[in-house]
Amino acid sequence: MAPPTATDQLPPGTITSGEHAALQVEAAGPVGRRRRWRRRAIRIVGALLVLLLAYLSVTFIQVWRASSRDGVETADAIVILGAAQYDGRPSPVLAARLQRGLELYRQGLAPLIVVTGGRQAGDRYTEATAGYNWLIQQRVPDEAILKEVQGQSTYESLAATSRFLRDEDAREVLLVTDGYHALRVSGIAREVGLTPHVSGVDMDGPSIMQLSRETGAVSLGRIIGYRRLTNLID
Repeated sequence: MAPPTATDQLPPGTITSGEHAALQVEAAGPVGRRRRWRRRAIRIVGALLVLLLAYLSVTFIQVWRASSRDGVETADAIVILGAAQYDGRPSPVLAARLQRGLELYRQGLAPLIVVTGGRQAGDRYTEATAGYNWLIQQRVPDEAILKEVQGQSTYESLAATSRFLRDEDAREVLLVTDGYHALRVSGIAREVGLTPHVSGVDMDGPSIMQLSRETGAVSLGRIIGYRRLTNLID
């Protein structure tokens, strides 16, 4: 019988130097490299998901805080964002915005009121015209009202408003819209060259669904721009 070798005398499960070298070769091969890349990819994806969640969480808080803050300031013009109208009669949402805009005008915060919003398919009146008629009935002077009647979105309305306010040498605006919309409206206004303040109108307060939807819109709009976001949504 041959005498036992040093290897035969090792405890079970002990890896010899030769086996260790072989394992190192295997780990350095294609299988080992794929495993390392897989682990690295998982770590990267995990980190990106954490960053995305943090970004959305911070944006949600900003949307919520903006929805409850009334940024009333003196301005060159009060801009009332359009909403639905029913054959020339403002919807409750539009009526609330018009009432708020009228209050701000009567407080002397701006010499002009801009009503915005185009005509939907089948409508006889634009949203801006419905707002204009309502303000005239409240004895606001005709010369104190400007109409933007082409916009089919908030971006289009504010871009058009910026263009004709430029002719009035007016850049600072007091925007009137629903509170949950405040942060996105401010971003759009800055993108089209306006200096915005927002006075929010909420009849019942924003819902979680409204805040969540605005969070998504603001988060994406800040990255790709609000004009691209509008084109994407429309």
